[in-house]
Amino acid sequence: MPNLILLSSTILINVLFGLATLGVFNWLEENEFGLLNLVEFPVWVELVLAIMLLDFLAQYVVHFMLHKVRFMWRFHMVHHSDTNIDVTSGTRHHPIDFVMRETFALLAIVIAGLPLAYYVIYRVLTILFTYFSHANISLPLWLDKIISLVFISPNTHKFHHHHKVPWTDTNYGNIFSLWDRAFGTFVYHNPKDIVYGLDILDDDKSNDILYQLKVPFIYKKNNMEI
Repeated sequence: MPNLILLSSTILINVLFGLATLGVFNWLEENEFGLLNLVEFPVWVELVLAIMLLDFLAQYVVHFMLHKVRFMWRFHMVHHSDTNIDVTSGTRHHPIDFVMRETFALLAIVIAGLPLAYYVIYRVLTILFTYFSHANISLPLWLDKIISLVFISPNTHKFHHHHKVPWTDTNYGNIFSLWDRAFGTFVYHNPKDIVYGLDILDDDKSNDILYQLKVPFIYKKNNMEI
């Protein structure tokens, strides 16, 4: 139930940012601003570069910051507090957490100078990978490992949802595992050792929506104050 409620807020924020994004795309087109406007590549090359840049800035970088910047982490904890990971966990975000993510996405759009069509393709891919990486499925280990060489596989992301560090602070990518490999944040161990949740929160309140919405405001230096 809390995942569905938080999904509703995510949809609303998506609509609001979608309206703002349309204005940004119009401005970019009129002013020919952004990195892609400085080069001439085949469409497929531009599309791949655009997806990679967005995945890096709007997924890996902001996700890394959500873990390392204390103010941002307080809101991101809600995503990690889920003790039963499935596809609905992918959209389990505190509203302020999701606003921060969408702000970085807008920044990435401006830096890249993306056309709308590229961004739509990226959003479809990132949604598919979000659900794929959170899905409650068990691929053959050999297949999961092969996928993880380039992409974020289900096991790869599930290590990120382990209940305590150091695994919690690894595997930040959404589509590509390349960024984690390049910056030393990639990890792959025995998936049977994964325990979901967050050791600094009350697991019994994982499905308490009021508790989850209050988490960022009652968390202080690894202690909870009600």
